[in-house]
Amino acid sequence: MTRSEITQRILTIFSERFEIDHPGLDDDLREVHEFDSIDAIELLREIEIMLGSELTHEEKRQSMDISTINDIVDYVQSLAAVRSAR
Repeated sequence: MTRSEITQRILTIFSERFEIDHPGLDDDLREVHEFDSIDAIELLREIEIMLGSELTHEEKRQSMDISTINDIVDYVQSLAAVRSAR
């Protein structure tokens, strides 16, 4: 998946699952959109579906510092690269 494709899929997830339309790619999701820990768990599940595999405990822990859409896209790109290298 390209960065553009990942970004579009993440934006679609935000629109459909969290009713957040057109978030700024660098908006702090917690502050601007009240994105909470329950939402983060749902997002991780959506990322697992997108990647077609479960995240490891370490991969989930790496997600704790994510605060923007751009952070999420970087995170998904790194996960996809690891999976394609296997």
